Amino acid sequence: MIRRVTVPSLFPPPTYAHASVVEAGTRLAFLAGSVPLDARGELVGPGDAVRQAEQVIANLREQLDAVGSDLAHVVVTDVYVVSAEPAVLSAVWDVVEASGLSAGPHSSTLIGVACLGYPGQLVEITATAVVLEGAGRE
Repeated sequence: MIRRVTVPSLFPPPTYAHASVVEAGTRLAFLAGSVPLDARGELVGPGDAVRQAEQVIANLREQLDAVGSDLAHVVVTDVYVVSAEPAVLSAVWDVVEASGLSAGPHSSTLIGVACLGYPGQLVEITATAVVLEGAGRE
């Protein structure tokens, strides 16, 4: 259902794939950006990109579960981090990698940005995932 591709003529990526191929007819879920807010809408981990990344991954798991998927079936993400410091981006990527999200490995882009939508927000992840066969139809 998912074929992950690392192109031999390109520099080998450390923990992601250059491309992901999904068979025609497979159901896909396109998830809105997962943000570091708790169920009450309060920011988790003010000033702490790593803690926010952990909350974003937890919220992403909830989104995936709601559509009949999971972290292992994510094919592509964009990881946004409010920082121009490679060390901060790397620390957030460590959370992504530890979550099992990159175990596929999935295709991903890690992006340093000037700001995100909520005051104090430092991390956001968008994702596209394969919906598991037999998962409920909405």
